Amino acid sequence: MTSDLFDLPLALLEAGAVRFSPDAPFTWASGLKSPVYCDNRQLLGFPAVRTAVADALCASVKENNKRATLIAGTSTAGIPWASMVADRLGLPLAYVRPEPKKHGMGRQVEGPMTEKHSVVLIEDLISTGGSSLKCVEALRDEGAEVLEVLALFSYGLSKAETAFLSKNVNWRVLAVFSDLVKRAVENGAITRSGQDSLAVWREDTQAWSDGFAQ
Repeated sequence: MTSDLFDLPLALLEAGAVRFSPDAPFTWASGLKSPVYCDNRQLLGFPAVRTAVADALCASVKENNKRATLIAGTSTAGIPWASMVADRLGLPLAYVRPEPKKHGMGRQVEGPMTEKHSVVLIEDLISTGGSSLKCVEALRDEGAEVLEVLALFSYGLSKAETAFLSKNVNWRVLAVFSDLVKRAVENGAITRSGQDSLAVWREDTQAWSDGFAQ
């Protein structure tokens, strides 16, 4: 599920997109508490990295999803990446809200109707997979075939693997958590003991989260 087209973990660290905070953990959209947070939107401020990410995403689509007829982005962080990919590949673009709009047309998928399209959904980050799968469901409800969810980064949690498998959704990422941690240790962003703490967290994220909450 990974791509080694360029060193995205290193780029994330150099862009300041990754924060480690085991003593004051972050809260994800899923409600889980986490000692690490990755904000891929920071990469947009670095033109060379932004270009490299777009190149990698386009290469992945061309190699793995030649049948794609539409690129969709998840709202909001997936939209800029999807826009770049759609523009470079000359494909229609849509984006998917986490839930239907409460006014106007009440659409969840914005842009052209995706019915009968073969779609690659661009996501910035996958944690538990829940938000991505809501977008997949919205596209399927319109009659689209979702070829794959393509993300910049994944925490590599078994919960996400199980979720995607249960919904019969293919997914692929440019960089995974283990590579990020390796780079962080090499760069001195975390210590070896910090690496061990992160391993404990990843072994059972729910138990770690519940334990911290108590």
